[in-house]
Amino acid sequence: MARPDKAAAVAAIANRLRDSNAAVLTEYRGLSVSQLQELRRSLRGNATYAVVKNTLTTIAAKEAGVEGLDADLQGPSAIAFVTGDPVEAAKGLRDFAKANPALVIKGGVLDGNALTPAEITKLADLESREVLLAKAAGAMKAKISQAAYAFNAKPTQVARVIDALRQKQESAGAAA
Repeated sequence: MARPDKAAAVAAIANRLRDSNAAVLTEYRGLSVSQLQELRRSLRGNATYAVVKNTLTTIAAKEAGVEGLDADLQGPSAIAFVTGDPVEAAKGLRDFAKANPALVIKGGVLDGNALTPAEITKLADLESREVLLAKAAGAMKAKISQAAYAFNAKPTQVARVIDALRQKQESAGAAA
């Protein structure tokens, strides 16, 4: 029979997995308490970072219907539960791991799909949501401008041809 405190921990982890749109599993061995606090501060707004027990997390992941974390749940583990922008959270973890090599990104889950550490790095290399939206808006504006130019080009060309014919007839009539 499960102890009430472990059952509560499993339920809490399962709820966090359900409520987050991504989760990144890390190994924190060798990091000091102050470094972990710094990591939590850097992730604030996009993710919460929590140290978890592997066996309880395995059970919670099954309850939450999350697959792909089981293989990486070895050694001291912590999970960044991403509720904000996954790209920003991945950037925060990548940058912190560069500054503190003791932090190892083991893998993760994004929208129900398992991620490898390489895929999390690719996610971190993406530009922010705002930049991508601005680029998309710029591309759409450029296409609309090109379409407007194309629509105006034909009537303008016709008007120029008619004007050239009129000038030619006037010059031919004046010469005769």
